[in-house]
Amino acid sequence: MNKMEQLKKIISEVMEISVDQIDDNFSRKNNSEWDSFNHLALIAEIERKVNLEFTLEEIDQIITFKDLCEIVSRK
Repeated sequence: MNKMEQLKKIISEVMEISVDQIDDNFSRKNNSEWDSFNHLALIAEIERKVNLEFTLEEIDQIITFKDLCEIVSRK
């Protein structure tokens, strides 16, 4: 499983949605499931399962799935 697929799986689990709903346009702005609580839960799960750490600035910059993928790919 590549990292993008792994991230989709984690998002799907945290937000209790189908993996098929997640694409580059999946955003905090257009999905009620991606609220502030789930944002923090998502960050914690990614850090735990992918074994990396985000800075506070990076956490704030993650608005879309595409943003998340770009930040993870830089680590």
